[in-house]
Amino acid sequence: YNYLDGSTKDRQGEVEKFQNNNDTPLFLISLKAGGVGLNLTGADYVFLMDPWWNPAIERQAVDRAYRIGQKRTVMACRLICRGTVEEKVLKMQEVKSHLADSLVSSDDVFFEKMSTEDLKGLLL
Repeated sequence: YNYLDGSTKDRQGEVEKFQNNNDTPLFLISLKAGGVGLNLTGADYVFLMDPWWNPAIERQAVDRAYRIGQKRTVMACRLICRGTVEEKVLKMQEVKSHLADSLVSSDDVFFEKMSTEDLKGLLL
């Protein structure tokens, strides 16, 4: 396997090894390190195993496999175990996404119904 996280010195080298070597079918990438500046058209699957509170970071990391030049079908899967911190993070993502969607696409009625707790949940 190839490995990339925030401490990796030669990011591009690790990407090229994965992209150009069919003998190395697995590329382990930390979510934060994988969210920026990668083009992984050699990927078939993306597994998210450690969710981040901000769903946009996860989407950005998954998008690394859906780049120009991708000729494969890519399957993205999120693995979450019940009763874990990760499950709570997923719930928090859902609440924040719902609040953000309502805020962006709503009218004045939304603001009238928004509680102080809703506002705190959106900002914190």
